[in-house]
Amino acid sequence: MKAVVLAGGYATRLWPITKNRPKMFLPVGESTVIDRIFDELEADDRIDEVFVSTNERFADDFRYHLADSEYEKPTLSVEETSEEDEKFGVVGALAQLFERENVADDTLVIAGDNLISFDVSDFVDFFESKEAPTLAAYDVGSYERAKSYGLVDLDGDEVVDFQEKPDDPKSTLVSIACYAFPADVVPLFETYLSEGENPDEPGWFIQWLQGRTGVHAYTFEGAWFDIGTPESYLDAVAWTLGGDSLVDDDATVENTVVGDDVHVMGGAEVVDSSLDRAVVFPDASLYECDVRNSIIDRDTRLENIDFSGALVGAHTHITNEE
Repeated sequence: MKAVVLAGGYATRLWPITKNRPKMFLPVGESTVIDRIFDELEADDRIDEVFVSTNERFADDFRYHLADSEYEKPTLSVEETSEEDEKFGVVGALAQLFERENVADDTLVIAGDNLISFDVSDFVDFFESKEAPTLAAYDVGSYERAKSYGLVDLDGDEVVDFQEKPDDPKSTLVSIACYAFPADVVPLFETYLSEGENPDEPGWFIQWLQGRTGVHAYTFEGAWFDIGTPESYLDAVAWTLGGDSLVDDDATVENTVVGDDVHVMGGAEVVDSSLDRAVVFPDASLYECDVRNSIIDRDTRLENIDFSGALVGAHTHITNEE
């Protein structure tokens, strides 16, 4: 079985912290978003090769990251885009990857920005038991949130209807970006595109596929985070830390109140401050600051600042002089 990890997005809603780094490298606890996925794929003996689908802008970042890791399965597969408006769409990029890498096996496809609470091996077990296209489905608990995803209607575990980004969702059960396709379905990506169908979100392909081959859903409870906004990233960090704080041994934290769900990374210096639900990247300096619900990127310097809901980019210097 092959696996494809989707890592080609530009994460514009997380700029500036993702303008020059893939959002999949954002830390969640002691690991990163994408390394949690790599760990699971590396441990499953059924998966013999992992293709990491990314763009030209971030290709070198992934090359260095994989070279420094102990993973043996990942292979970088680069689509020829370097800007958001050049993208082929997820389905278009997948079809090109399948052709470029000669993929002809059962294939797992998972988004590299997915933080999920289920074991990927359990999902593969379910897929193998059904011998049919399979998606992972999660109840987001909100009709408003459901509008942003593919809505899944089930009879047992079989998908009987699928609507991509409905204006008026009838339920809150949605498809997350985790799919498994039998080998004979892989060529249908090209068929789908040749018929002029939507090359963007995979949900459009699932909607098209559901009426032709049948699709099953692996439903799960627990947690799922689609890390695409500052709020969802902080939610993922909070879930991972579970109310605790994580302060790197190489960080300096003096006369500072460190609240819940705080991650302070190596080389950061926080003095005479207060932190709550915040991520402070390496080599940032905070003096006499009150920071809540915020992400402070590397090499920044903040003095006498009260921040809530802030996203501060790298190499920023902000001083509130009285």
